[in-house]
Amino acid sequence: MRAVIDVSPLAQTRAGTARYLQGLLGTLRDRPEVDVVPVAFGGPNRAATIVRDAVWYPLGLPRRAAHAAADLVHCPTFRGPPSLRLPLVVTVHDLAVLRFPWAFNVWTRVYSRVAVARVVRAADAVIAVSEFTKRELLELLDVRPERVRVIPNAPASVFSPDGDATPGDYVLAVGTLEPRKNLPALADAARRAGVELRVAGRRGWGDVDLNGAGVRWLGEVSDPELAALYRGALCVAYTSIYEGFGLPVLEAMACGAPVVTSSGTATEEVAGSAAVLVDPRDPDVIAAGIEQALERRDELRAAGLARARAYSWRDVAEQTVALYRDVA
Repeated sequence: MRAVIDVSPLAQTRAGTARYLQGLLGTLRDRPEVDVVPVAFGGPNRAATIVRDAVWYPLGLPRRAAHAAADLVHCPTFRGPPSLRLPLVVTVHDLAVLRFPWAFNVWTRVYSRVAVARVVRAADAVIAVSEFTKRELLELLDVRPERVRVIPNAPASVFSPDGDATPGDYVLAVGTLEPRKNLPALADAARRAGVELRVAGRRGWGDVDLNGAGVRWLGEVSDPELAALYRGALCVAYTSIYEGFGLPVLEAMACGAPVVTSSGTATEEVAGSAAVLVDPRDPDVIAAGIEQALERRDELRAAGLARARAYSWRDVAEQTVALYRDVA
């Protein structure tokens, strides 16, 4: 079975979608029943994004797949062909752009308003990374439940409790600097809790300003550096307004860090009872959650490690291959 997989998102990000692709490709290549053919177009700049959306997905990707004699095409985001003669699998990580369009740049808003529903309708099967995202697909795009299969993400092997730990007394936040991540409210909460906030992630959009006392923006860091930051943190706070999965929650738990995260989004589903859940819109509540995580550090560390062990890329690959068989 030959599967063409669009790896173009690797040129755009090192965040959740890239981690999904890296983890999936790394395990699928060990599966002898699948011949993985990665294809891509363009680079990281905005012009390349527009050309990719306008030309690569509707025209270039179908031609490449046909030339490769593929049995199916897998697009790891809802950016994909609006029609395809081959079986198409689409992974949807979240529908934040439909829930909160104001939190995205103009091109993404315009493209998504036109294309997301068409691409999802064109898919023979849709992978949702959480039950939360599946519910969003059913509600916002009226997708039939039988077309959606929930296959969660998993932490990479670099994220483990063993290894170097960054020194210092700090709370860690991880994510691109963009409005949806709610970082100004978290910075306010950290100041109220009397702890330093360190933020790891590249600059995004929306003019998110983290300047202020007690906040240190680290920029984009390597995975080994991130793992050390997780291990050294007093706790990890991931208080995004909206997430379809929230991989940093799982990575932090896999490294043994106590976690504070948002209630009411997919991060609550991922964390289960192994994290402190807070209302992300209330800095006082977030501050209280941070203080609670510090008090329950040992308990949350043990619960988080156990929770993270329930997720593996081997299971992700096995479930994905089963889906490939069904559609091909």
